[in-house]
Amino acid sequence: MSRAPQKRRLETRAKLLAVAQEIVSEQGYSGLRVEDVVARAGVAKGTLFSHFGDKDGLLAVLIGGEVMGQLDQIHGLGTPESIDDLTKRLFVHLDFVAKDRMIFDILLRYSGATGSETNEVVTETFTRRCDLAKGWISQMQAAGTVRAGLDPEFLAEGIEAFLAHVLAISFCMEHELRDPKAALQPFLQAWLSP
Repeated sequence: MSRAPQKRRLETRAKLLAVAQEIVSEQGYSGLRVEDVVARAGVAKGTLFSHFGDKDGLLAVLIGGEVMGQLDQIHGLGTPESIDDLTKRLFVHLDFVAKDRMIFDILLRYSGATGSETNEVVTETFTRRCDLAKGWISQMQAAGTVRAGLDPEFLAEGIEAFLAHVLAISFCMEHELRDPKAALQPFLQAWLSP
């Protein structure tokens, strides 16, 4: 008998996520409102809060899922043949995050980097992207297309730092940087060139 409530809970969670994704598709991440989600899903606010804690917790699940899908996509492309190719593989992530400050804020906050909340999926996106880059770098080092003599994990962590840097600067009011993709290329060329 204890399975029925658990099944209902999972179905409610799935419904909340589906409704929230519909709203995001229509209005963007910044346009998501708890009131709209619960009204469309036909549940009380407390139900949403019991599943996700708050609106940002719901956003973390949605955004983390989107980034995981992007990582699946770039993983399927195999090892990049050049630093430019590696850089271009990261553009899908830069385009996604740069389109809405809310995405950047949620990823940063729920990654654990700020010492506040964490979300398992968001945290995993950082780990997975770093592992993916580490594997690419290892193979590219063997081919002589990136610098050797440094641990691939160290170089991959540098890529993560440059991604965060160009995104943060793109949202900073005092800078004129509008295209994080253009900003990333010189950093990665300097960081990875043999």
